[in-house]
Amino acid sequence: MKCLVGHSLVDVCKVSKLDSWDCVCRFGRTEVIDNTLNPNFVRKFFLDFFFEENPPGTTDFLGQTFCTLGEIIGSAGGRLEKSLSGIPGKKLGSIIFVAEELSNCRDIATMQLCANKLDKKDFFGKSDPFLVFYRSNEDGTFTICHKTEVVKNTLNPVWQPFTIPVRALCNGDYDRTVKVDVYDWDRDGSHDFIGEFTTSYRDFSRGQNQFNVYEVLNPKKKGKKKKYINSGTVTLLSFKVESEYTFVDFIRGLPKQPVMQTSCPTGDPSQPTSLHYINPYQMNAYAMALKAVGEIIQDYDSDKLFPAYGFGAKLPPDGKISHAFPLSGDYDNPNCVGIDGVLEAYFRSLRTVQLYGPTNFSPVISQVARSAQDVTDGSQYFVLLIITDGVISDMVQTKEAVVNAAALPMSIIIVGVGPAEFDAMEELDGDEIRVSSRGRFAERDIVQFVPFRDYMDRSGNQVLSMARLAKDVLAEIPEQLLGFMKSRGIEPRPALSPSDLPELHRHI
Repeated sequence: MKCLVGHSLVDVCKVSKLDSWDCVCRFGRTEVIDNTLNPNFVRKFFLDFFFEENPPGTTDFLGQTFCTLGEIIGSAGGRLEKSLSGIPGKKLGSIIFVAEELSNCRDIATMQLCANKLDKKDFFGKSDPFLVFYRSNEDGTFTICHKTEVVKNTLNPVWQPFTIPVRALCNGDYDRTVKVDVYDWDRDGSHDFIGEFTTSYRDFSRGQNQFNVYEVLNPKKKGKKKKYINSGTVTLLSFKVESEYTFVDFIRGLPKQPVMQTSCPTGDPSQPTSLHYINPYQMNAYAMALKAVGEIIQDYDSDKLFPAYGFGAKLPPDGKISHAFPLSGDYDNPNCVGIDGVLEAYFRSLRTVQLYGPTNFSPVISQVARSAQDVTDGSQYFVLLIITDGVISDMVQTKEAVVNAAALPMSIIIVGVGPAEFDAMEELDGDEIRVSSRGRFAERDIVQFVPFRDYMDRSGNQVLSMARLAKDVLAEIPEQLLGFMKSRGIEPRPALSPSDLPELHRHI
């Protein structure tokens, strides 16, 4: 593990072996803390620890250090201090790592607090208070686990409700001490300490009552002033606990699990220069993408029936242009049996249709959305896989279709094949800026786009290329499914027994 420190933030990197080379990839980054030489970072990183393994922006570089997860865990109390290096002749300070095995507690706590009559700290105003929460460690030290927002110019702040995993607050130990510091925010980072109080998850869980009104005490002021009472009070206004369901919880209870619908433009397979060229010795890029993603998704679909469509082609016998035609040739039954059935239908259609522009996405997105619209009770979740080699011709209509689909139980995976520029696809992948249409924003990010060329193995190893592609394009699906279920208040259904599953699934 490698840590790069800059401008009061830390990049945590994993170091791994690739053949004879060491590879470093960023695992995560802390938040930025301005104007301090002693930052206390809140953001946590969750790493899997294996005893038998040695796990491996524009900011000012402040230093680096190397360690393994095993070193941290093996240190006294799971606490390791490492000196920073990287700038010759300069003392760079140190960084402290703390590791603790997480409990299996999956509860999420939502709480809101307010304060009354806090000390005045600003000369020209009142105070700008915020709270800092700390979880106590087994060695008696404290680890920061949450910061509230700053409420400006008041001695009686009401903070916004916030959500925190119970395991972050107390690691599942309901009686473990939780310390809360109250600060007055200063622009230069030298925040003024107002006072502190201690409590526990068990006390918080009792909700709003006379026992959850806490005196904020400043030990220094208390030691100096005989008549000192407190520096104000903090009151718990509300406290709610919910279970944090996982992707597996929902999958186990789905009578018919995530449905994949596949769509890809078709073309002339007889030319070696075509991306659809049927090579007897290896799969083309379209087939590789279909197989890579489909073989994983199909394990979560109980009947293994996949509607598969082509778009951007002239159809026999009259040459009619279509942007959503079944690869099976049967409009009444567009399903293919398993991913092998999808591939078979794809290769068959290559021999019967003629590639023809433009490349329109909106028809097939809308078609899948109509299916998803009929089952919004959490019993099904749809995954639309679009494989394309061209630029979107109906971008305005596609953005409208994506915004509409974001309210439905569906996700969209777009795989770009070939050398084309895919800038428009990046706009649909709303990781940075949420997709919008006519002033309406998508309520969820449901699109994941990747260019297949970024995953092609240089040695020509197709299996490795497909594995890399599948890992990245499917990484967001669990969170997208969970996001939909949570937004609709849908809870997992009880796990199904074999006798409850559809007949076809039971005989496979």
